[in-house]
Formats: sequence, structure tokens, C-alpha cells
Amino acid sequence: MHSHRKGDLRQLVDALPEERIDAAARLLKLLLVESDELPPERLGERLRLLESIIDSLPDGILAVDGEGKVVVWNRAVEEMTGVRKGEVLGKGKYAYAVPFYGERRPILVDILLGNGKEWERKYEKVERKGQVLLGEGFAPNACSGGGLHFWTLAAPIHDEKGNFLGAVQCIRDIGERKKMEEELRYWSGHDALTGAYNRAFFEEELRRLEKGRSFPVSLILCDLDGLKVVNDALGHERGDELLSRTAKVIAGCVRGSDVVARIGGDEFAVILPQTAQQMAEVAVERIIEAVGEDNAQHPDLPLSVSLGVATAEDASRSLREVYAEADNAMYRDKLARGADPYRAVVHTLKAALAEKDFVAGGHTERVKNLACLLGEAVGLSRNDLDTLRLLADMHDVGKLGVPEQILFKPAALIEEEMEEVRRHPDIGYRIALSSLDLAPVAELIRQHHERWNGKGYPRGLSGEEIHILSRIIAIADAYDAMTSDRPHRPAMTSEEALKELKSCAGTQFDPQLVAVFVKLISLSES
Repeated sequence: MHSHRKGDLRQLVDALPEERIDAAARLLKLLLVESDELPPERLGERLRLLESIIDSLPDGILAVDGEGKVVVWNRAVEEMTGVRKGEVLGKGKYAYAVPFYGERRPILVDILLGNGKEWERKYEKVERKGQVLLGEGFAPNACSGGGLHFWTLAAPIHDEKGNFLGAVQCIRDIGERKKMEEELRYWSGHDALTGAYNRAFFEEELRRLEKGRSFPVSLILCDLDGLKVVNDALGHERGDELLSRTAKVIAGCVRGSDVVARIGGDEFAVILPQTAQQMAEVAVERIIEAVGEDNAQHPDLPLSVSLGVATAEDASRSLREVYAEADNAMYRDKLARGADPYRAVVHTLKAALAEKDFVAGGHTERVKNLACLLGEAVGLSRNDLDTLRLLADMHDVGKLGVPEQILFKPAALIEEEMEEVRRHPDIGYRIALSSLDLAPVAELIRQHHERWNGKGYPRGLSGEEIHILSRIIAIADAYDAMTSDRPHRPAMTSEEALKELKSCAGTQFDPQLVAVFVKLISLSES
């Protein structure tokens, strides 16, 4: 009996292809060789050890004899199926397939034996390497009904004389690999941020539709206005939020069978198969309405999109041509609405500045009122006063790019921190250049910390090289800062602040503007 069991184990291990033998299996072979020299009384102990090693193999191992009855069913197979070896050993007629598939059917080990070759199609792939069969498949009943994606290998078992005795099958759980492959396949066609399809998928779908029978095909192009401004001013997290909301809004306005793709940094496209121009325009109206509804829920960060639509009625028209037409229509929409998209961005920046409240509540409004008071006194035109108001609103926009721990530090700033603060006029300049509405004040923002004596920043301009509007803002800003509580000092009185302005006239500030400002404030307080 022991001799027969020893022979079965040796044949089983010999049947394992070399490339699939891990350390435990190699040890198993070594022990089998050594057991040839063991006395009979030690053989039983050694065979139990060998069976223990088979049970320790991470792959499932099952084997059948020449009659198709189970002779090996290791612990890994027990875990995969929930069936103990005592319940299945000695059973044939494909009983061992039931825990995997819920029915009696040939599996790879049987196909190797020449039974049920037609069942090969049930595997995702099957290939033969000499006497070995390899395949991949899915067993729906395994793992407590959760199913098992597996890699498997079946090899024949022969005795020392070459007589066929049966076959052994290795089964490896590749669920994690399959999951990773599916994720990679999914993300190869999708945008990681928004979950929409990506440009590669979009272009492939256009090529596919050009050869198909889905005409008329309509395209909608959508551009998210002002994204660069939001990224520069509020950070990429808020910009990403806008992108995600845009994708969600668009997807909610079209059919599940339509393709919504992010095809550029701030650009989306929708492919609508079997959709005429009129119905595509209805979808555009739905998107516009949905954007408004979304903005009502996010007044602090509104969406603004430009839209264009075009249609190919039949295959005689290239979808590339239709794409170009939709793209042109989108830009006409942007131009037709003028600066409106950018006003939404300006509103967003104003809300962000108010929320940060860098100095004290109402700082921006107070600076605007003081600046306009001075501007009117020196005879600025209506247009200049309008520009001055916008400059007052946006002069500190660059501080959105300065770390909050510096802006709100309760003690005096060290030199490195002051350098960070001194960057904000340049940051504000770049932000303003990104917006059509703010571009006229971009250079004025950059100049509002220049000094009359040329020792300001960032460019070291002096005297009338500094625009008068920036000189006015500098005075109004300094006065309000001095008369407001700061994290590192209490507020000055108006008298103290005016005295400080006069002492800095001709060095930091335009002396003529300071004289007018001091007179205005003194009269208003008398």
C-alpha cells in the first residue's frame, strides 16, 4: 500500500512542468528521491510529510487516475471550492467539476485525457505545449459563488515504464491580475480625473463610426471657460473640481450610449450616433440648463462653458470635418457671449478673496471706496474710475498663491516669508493675464507695490513710471492696512496712519497724491 501511494506521489510530482515547480515542489521531489533508501517503517511518516507539502503548495492541485477518478485534491483546491478532499476523493464522472462550474462537465484535465475537447471553447484561451495543456478561464461557482478567474495547467502522469496513469491539473487564482488588467483596460480609454472617455478612445470611436451604419452622427464640443485662471488663482484642486462637475453635467444630459470624452485640458466632446442636428441642439440646450442648475448649487465656483454642434447626415461627410465645424461653432459661441464667461471667473476670484479675507473683513471694499475717493479728487475719467474699481477688487488676487500660514502668521515675518509675500504682485499679474476681463489691470496689479523712490517690488519702478492707478491703490491699501488689526499688531488710529503716510511721501508714495489723500480723510473726519 505504501509503495503504491509513493508511486502515485512520485508520478504526480514528475508530471508538474519544471517552470511551475516552486520551492515546495522541488523539496517534494528531493524527498521522494531520498525515500527510495528509507526502511519500510519510515516510509509512512515520509509519505505523510510529502502529502503535507502538496497541501502547502499555493496553487490548487487536483489529479485524476486513468478512469477519471480524483486521487489528489489539495488544501488550495479545498479553499477555492469549499469542498473537502474526503468528499471528492475517488469520485469520477466529472463530479470534481461541480464545485467549480455547478455542473458535471469536462475540465482541462479531462480534455488532456481526450474527453470533451469541445469544451475548450469554455476557456478564454487554451494552448498545448508538448503533452501539457495551458489555459485561462472563469469558474462561476468557486469561492463561495463569487467566481474564480484562474490560470490552469494540465499534464499527463506516466509510470517509470511510460504507461499512462492519469493527469494532474494546477489551478492558480489570477483574480487580482484580472482586476488589474480590467482597470488598465478601462483607464486606457478613460480620463483618470473625470471618468469620461479620453481622447484616444474618442478618436478611435470616430474612426469606427465612419465605417458603420450609425448615421446621422452629431458632435457637441464643450470648452470650460476660465479654467487656467482658476488653476492659477485657486489651485489645481478647484480646477479639477470644475472639470469633474463639467463631465458630470454633460453626461447627465445625453444618452448612456453616447460617448462623453475629455479631449483636452479644458475641452470635452460628445459623440451622438443616430442623432440629427435638431436633436443634438436639444441636447445642447439641456447642457446649458444643467450648467445653470449646477451653478445655483455652487455659487462660489460657477461653471461657464462654450458649446458648438455639427452633424454628418451620412457617410459622405468625414467626421473630422464635422469635428472642425463643431469646434468653430464653439468658438463663435464663446465670442458671441463676449466676456461673460470670464466674468464668472472674476466672480469666483472675488469670492475666494472675500473668503480668505487676508487683512480684515471688508478690506477690499474699503480700499475701493478710498481709492475712488482719491481718484475722483484728482480728476480721473469715468473709464479710469471703472478700471480703478476693478483694480481695487483684484489688487490682492496674487495672495491666493501665498501659503496661508504666512498670510495669517501672528508674528512678524522672517525674510524668507517676506520673499513669498513679495511674489504676490507677479502672481496676480499672471492670473489677470489669463482672463479677458482682468487683462486690462494685469500690469496695474503688478505695480501696486512699487515705490516712488524705485525701491519697491517686483520691478523697481520709480516716480511716474508707476501707473497713477497703481499709485492710488498703494496709498488706499496702506491706509486701510494700518487702520485695521493685523495678526501681528493692533490697528493704528486714523491720525497715526495719516502721519505715517506723510512721512513716507516722496519715498514710498507719490507725494502729491498723499497730500490730496490726507486732506480728503482729514476733512471727512472733521
